Amino acid sequence: MSQPTAAARSGVTFPGLLTILFIGLKLTGHVDWPWLWILSPLWITAALGLILLTLSLAVIAYANHRIRQEAAAKRGDRPAGETGNPRRP
Repeated sequence: MSQPTAAARSGVTFPGLLTILFIGLKLTGHVDWPWLWILSPLWITAALGLILLTLSLAVIAYANHRIRQEAAAKRGDRPAGETGNPRRP
């Protein structure tokens, strides 16, 4: 029998389990936390994901910019806005 692929695996993640636990504690009266903190494992995970996505896109954009600069330098292109005429005093 073959192992299931990564796409076939599913389940509840740690933040999901923690959220379920917090909801159960809130509904049974064991904790008197605001709902903001009861659901915090979900929004903290989402916020970290957005931060990671933003940083990844920034690194990709910077690398793409550097690659284009190096390619332009090899071709001998001038940067945008540079006319090649030196200013005279």
